[in-house]
Amino acid sequence: MNTIEDGIQRVRERISRASARSGRSEKDVRLVAVTKKVDIERIRIAFSSGIKDFGENYIQEALKKIEVFGDGPCWHMIGHIQTNKVKNIPGFFSYVHSVDRREILEGLERFGKPVKVLFELNLSGEESKHGTQEDNLKRMLERMHVLKNVEPVGLMTMAPFVENAEDVRNVFATLRHILEKVNREFSLDMRELSMGMSSDFEVAIEEGATMVRIGTAIFGERQ
Repeated sequence: MNTIEDGIQRVRERISRASARSGRSEKDVRLVAVTKKVDIERIRIAFSSGIKDFGENYIQEALKKIEVFGDGPCWHMIGHIQTNKVKNIPGFFSYVHSVDRREILEGLERFGKPVKVLFELNLSGEESKHGTQEDNLKRMLERMHVLKNVEPVGLMTMAPFVENAEDVRNVFATLRHILEKVNREFSLDMRELSMGMSSDFEVAIEEGATMVRIGTAIFGERQ
Protein backbone atom coordinates (compact mmCIF):
# COMPACT_ATOMS: atom_id res chain seq x y z
CA MET A 1 0.00 0.00 0.00
CA ASN A 2 1.36 3.39 -0.97
CA THR A 3 1.77 5.84 1.88
CA ILE A 4 2.03 9.61 1.96
CA GLU A 5 5.69 9.24 2.88
CA ASP A 6 6.23 7.03 -0.19
CA GLY A 7 4.49 9.57 -2.39
CA ILE A 8 6.64 12.41 -1.11
CA GLN A 9 9.83 10.43 -1.65
CA ARG A 10 8.87 9.51 -5.20
CA VAL A 11 7.94 13.11 -6.04
CA ARG A 12 11.21 14.41 -4.62
CA GLU A 13 13.15 11.86 -6.68
CA ARG A 14 11.31 12.94 -9.83
CA ILE A 15 11.98 16.61 -9.01
CA SER A 16 15.67 15.79 -8.59
CA ARG A 17 15.89 13.99 -11.93
CA ALA A 18 13.98 16.69 -13.81
CA SER A 19 16.14 19.39 -12.26
CA ALA A 20 19.31 17.55 -13.28
CA ARG A 21 18.06 17.21 -16.85
CA SER A 22 17.64 20.98 -17.05
CA GLY A 23 20.97 21.76 -15.43
CA ARG A 24 19.40 23.04 -12.23
CA SER A 25 19.53 22.10 -8.57
CA GLU A 26 16.53 20.44 -6.96
CA LYS A 27 16.89 23.12 -4.28
CA ASP A 28 15.67 25.61 -6.88
CA VAL A 29 12.25 23.92 -6.99
CA ARG A 30 9.79 24.37 -4.14
CA LEU A 31 7.38 21.48 -3.60
CA VAL A 32 3.95 22.83 -2.66
CA ALA A 33 1.70 20.03 -1.44
CA VAL A 34 -1.89 20.69 -2.50
CA THR A 35 -4.16 19.91 0.43
CA LYS A 36 -7.60 20.69 -0.97
CA LYS A 37 -10.01 18.22 0.70
CA VAL A 38 -7.11 16.59 2.57
CA ASP A 39 -7.81 16.03 6.26
CA ILE A 40 -5.70 17.34 9.14
CA GLU A 41 -4.11 13.99 9.98
CA ARG A 42 -2.81 13.41 6.47
CA ILE A 43 -1.45 16.96 6.35
CA ARG A 44 0.26 16.29 9.67
CA ILE A 45 1.96 13.22 8.18
CA ALA A 46 3.19 15.26 5.21
CA PHE A 47 4.46 18.00 7.50
CA SER A 48 6.34 15.53 9.69
CA SER A 49 7.84 14.06 6.49
CA GLY A 50 9.47 17.35 5.63
CA ILE A 51 6.83 19.18 3.60
CA LYS A 52 6.80 22.84 4.64
CA ASP A 53 4.69 24.39 1.88
CA PHE A 54 0.97 23.69 1.55
CA GLY A 55 -1.38 24.99 -1.14
CA GLU A 56 -5.09 25.50 -0.56
CA ASN A 57 -7.86 26.26 -3.04
CA TYR A 58 -10.64 27.36 -0.71
CA ILE A 59 -10.09 30.07 1.86
CA GLN A 60 -12.59 28.91 4.49
CA GLU A 61 -11.30 25.34 4.37
CA ALA A 62 -7.74 26.61 4.60
CA LEU A 63 -8.34 28.86 7.60
CA LYS A 64 -9.46 25.88 9.69
CA LYS A 65 -6.22 24.08 8.88
CA ILE A 66 -4.07 27.15 9.47
CA GLU A 67 -5.64 27.49 12.91
CA VAL A 68 -4.48 23.96 13.75
CA PHE A 69 -0.93 24.24 12.43
CA GLY A 70 -0.16 27.85 13.27
CA ASP A 71 3.01 29.38 11.87
CA GLY A 72 4.80 26.08 11.19
CA PRO A 73 4.01 25.58 7.49
CA CYS A 74 4.13 28.17 4.72
CA TRP A 75 0.61 28.50 3.31
CA HIS A 76 -0.06 29.25 -0.35
CA MET A 77 -3.42 30.37 -1.70
CA ILE A 78 -3.58 28.73 -5.13
CA GLY A 79 -7.31 28.77 -5.91
CA HIS A 80 -9.57 31.34 -7.52
CA ILE A 81 -10.33 34.21 -5.16
CA GLN A 82 -13.73 35.80 -4.73
CA THR A 83 -13.49 39.54 -4.15
CA ASN A 84 -15.39 39.36 -0.85
CA LYS A 85 -12.93 36.78 0.53
CA VAL A 86 -9.76 38.82 0.00
CA LYS A 87 -9.86 40.16 3.56
CA ASN A 88 -9.23 36.63 4.86
CA ILE A 89 -5.89 36.25 3.07
CA PRO A 90 -3.37 38.76 4.52
CA GLY A 91 -1.79 37.51 7.71
CA PHE A 92 -2.67 33.88 6.99
CA PHE A 93 -1.09 33.12 3.61
CA SER A 94 2.51 33.91 2.71
CA TYR A 95 1.96 33.50 -1.04
CA VAL A 96 -1.02 34.10 -3.30
CA HIS A 97 -0.60 32.38 -6.68
CA SER A 98 -3.93 33.34 -8.22
CA VAL A 99 -4.03 37.12 -8.64
CA ASP A 100 -5.86 37.61 -11.92
CA ARG A 101 -7.50 41.00 -11.65
CA ARG A 102 -6.90 44.44 -10.22
CA GLU A 103 -9.63 44.13 -7.55
CA ILE A 104 -7.77 41.25 -5.92
CA LEU A 105 -4.42 43.01 -6.08
CA GLU A 106 -5.71 46.20 -4.52
CA GLY A 107 -7.79 44.29 -1.98
CA LEU A 108 -4.65 42.54 -0.75
CA GLU A 109 -2.91 45.91 -0.49
CA ARG A 110 -5.77 47.48 1.43
CA PHE A 111 -5.66 45.07 4.34
CA GLY A 112 -2.18 46.19 5.23
CA LYS A 113 -0.16 43.01 5.79
CA PRO A 114 2.76 41.94 3.58
CA VAL A 115 2.03 39.18 1.07
CA LYS A 116 3.91 37.80 -1.92
CA VAL A 117 1.83 37.49 -5.08
CA LEU A 118 2.00 35.62 -8.34
CA PHE A 119 -0.17 36.62 -11.27
CA GLU A 120 -2.23 33.83 -12.82
CA LEU A 121 -2.30 33.66 -16.61
CA ASN A 122 -4.68 31.56 -18.67
CA LEU A 123 -2.48 30.36 -21.51
CA SER A 124 -4.61 27.41 -22.53
CA GLY A 125 -7.62 29.38 -23.70
CA GLU A 126 -9.89 27.04 -21.73
CA GLU A 127 -12.92 28.86 -20.37
CA SER A 128 -13.04 26.48 -17.41
CA LYS A 129 -9.71 27.83 -16.15
CA HIS A 130 -9.21 31.12 -14.36
CA GLY A 131 -6.42 33.54 -15.10
CA THR A 132 -5.87 36.74 -17.01
CA GLN A 133 -4.18 37.62 -20.29
CA GLU A 134 -0.84 39.31 -20.88
CA ASP A 135 -2.27 42.75 -21.61
CA ASN A 136 -4.18 42.82 -18.32
CA LEU A 137 -1.10 41.51 -16.50
CA LYS A 138 0.78 44.56 -17.74
CA ARG A 139 -1.97 46.88 -16.54
CA MET A 140 -1.67 45.36 -13.07
CA LEU A 141 2.11 45.62 -13.09
CA GLU A 142 1.82 49.32 -13.90
CA ARG A 143 0.25 49.72 -10.46
CA MET A 144 3.00 48.00 -8.49
CA HIS A 145 5.05 51.12 -7.80
CA VAL A 146 2.24 52.57 -5.65
CA LEU A 147 1.57 49.39 -3.67
CA LYS A 148 3.47 48.90 -0.40
CA ASN A 149 2.18 45.63 1.08
CA VAL A 150 2.04 43.49 -2.04
CA GLU A 151 5.31 42.07 -3.37
CA PRO A 152 5.19 40.73 -6.95
CA VAL A 153 7.32 37.59 -7.13
CA GLY A 154 6.21 35.69 -10.23
CA LEU A 155 3.62 34.13 -12.51
CA MET A 156 1.39 31.06 -12.32
CA THR A 157 -0.50 28.99 -14.87
CA MET A 158 -2.40 25.73 -15.22
CA ALA A 159 -1.80 23.68 -18.33
CA PRO A 160 -4.57 21.64 -19.93
CA PHE A 161 -4.80 18.06 -18.72
CA VAL A 162 -3.28 15.78 -21.34
CA GLU A 163 -2.07 12.19 -21.37
CA ASN A 164 1.37 13.17 -22.67
CA ALA A 165 2.94 16.03 -20.71
CA GLU A 166 5.12 16.89 -23.71
CA ASP A 167 1.98 18.25 -25.34
CA VAL A 168 1.89 21.14 -22.83
CA ARG A 169 5.59 21.98 -22.78
CA ASN A 170 4.87 25.07 -24.88
CA VAL A 171 2.50 26.38 -22.18
CA PHE A 172 5.28 26.33 -19.60
CA ALA A 173 7.83 27.79 -22.00
CA THR A 174 5.41 30.61 -22.84
CA LEU A 175 4.97 31.52 -19.18
CA ARG A 176 8.74 31.66 -18.74
CA HIS A 177 9.09 33.95 -21.76
CA ILE A 178 6.35 36.26 -20.47
CA LEU A 179 8.08 36.48 -17.09
CA GLU A 180 11.35 37.44 -18.75
CA LYS A 181 9.58 40.01 -20.93
CA VAL A 182 7.62 41.79 -18.19
CA ASN A 183 10.63 41.82 -15.88
CA ARG A 184 12.53 43.76 -18.53
CA GLU A 185 9.63 46.04 -19.39
CA PHE A 186 8.78 46.97 -15.81
CA SER A 187 12.28 46.73 -14.29
CA LEU A 188 11.15 43.95 -11.96
CA ASP A 189 12.99 40.96 -10.55
CA MET A 190 10.20 38.41 -10.33
CA ARG A 191 11.70 34.92 -10.18
CA GLU A 192 8.90 32.50 -9.35
CA LEU A 193 7.19 30.32 -11.93
CA SER A 194 4.38 28.32 -10.31
CA MET A 195 3.59 25.70 -12.90
CA GLY A 196 3.31 21.96 -13.04
CA MET A 197 1.02 19.56 -11.23
CA SER A 198 1.06 15.80 -10.61
CA SER A 199 0.62 14.90 -14.28
CA ASP A 200 3.14 17.30 -15.83
CA PHE A 201 5.50 18.77 -13.22
CA GLU A 202 8.67 17.21 -14.64
CA VAL A 203 8.21 18.99 -17.97
CA ALA A 204 7.37 22.19 -16.08
CA ILE A 205 10.64 21.93 -14.14
CA GLU A 206 12.56 21.41 -17.37
CA GLU A 207 11.00 24.68 -18.59
CA GLY A 208 11.93 26.63 -15.47
CA ALA A 209 9.30 25.99 -12.79
CA THR A 210 10.39 27.15 -9.34
CA MET A 211 7.19 25.97 -7.63
CA VAL A 212 5.28 22.79 -8.44
CA ARG A 213 1.81 22.18 -7.00
CA ILE A 214 1.42 18.49 -6.23
CA GLY A 215 -1.66 16.87 -4.73
CA THR A 216 -2.59 13.49 -6.22
CA ALA A 217 0.99 12.18 -6.47
CA ILE A 218 1.33 12.68 -2.69
CA PHE A 219 -2.11 12.13 -1.22
CA GLY A 220 -3.76 9.98 -3.88
CA GLU A 221 -7.06 10.67 -5.60
CA ARG A 222 -9.43 12.90 -3.67
CA GLN A 223 -12.74 11.52 -2.54
